[in-house]
Amino acid sequence: MIRLNQYINVYQFYNRIVILAAGFADTILAISKQFRCSSDYHNMKLLKSLLAGFAGAGALNILHESVRRIDPDAPRIDLLGEQALSKSMKSLNLETPSGNNLYLATLAGDIVSNGLYYSAIGFGSKKNIYIKGALAGLTAGLGAINIPDKMDLDDTPVTHTNKTKILTVAWYVIGGLVTAAVLSRLQRA
Repeated sequence: MIRLNQYINVYQFYNRIVILAAGFADTILAISKQFRCSSDYHNMKLLKSLLAGFAGAGALNILHESVRRIDPDAPRIDLLGEQALSKSMKSLNLETPSGNNLYLATLAGDIVSNGLYYSAIGFGSKKNIYIKGALAGLTAGLGAINIPDKMDLDDTPVTHTNKTKILTVAWYVIGGLVTAAVLSRLQRA
């Protein structure tokens, strides 16, 4: 019965995210259409890259938040982010948020940093956009499992099992591919 309730909770969470994503997609297209009339090509390219990057970051976080609720071997990137944020704030002699505030601050930081990272996929040539997306995701995923230990963070949330390591890299690759797909769609619109 508990497992069924977990699936129902994930389904409800996913439905809310899909509704938000649909609204976000409409907003992306509306903003993109406004810039289509503009002669400032570079601003339009930057906007499209940023919007696609944040779409990829959103997909990464939706996937992560959904699967972690039902699979004990799922990566816990949120816990790693909480460690990093707490350590950074302590080193600056700032009060570290706790509980839900720490989780929300970490989630916001994760979306912003991944959104900016993924937006780099849109710069440069339009050629091989999916390869760029996959490589950016692969690089971020490998970094997520290899860098924490070098920063004196507990890497267990992303290296607990081989499955956890593979899923960590896979989530980031999926985020990169979503970014590439949104960029491709925005470039055609």
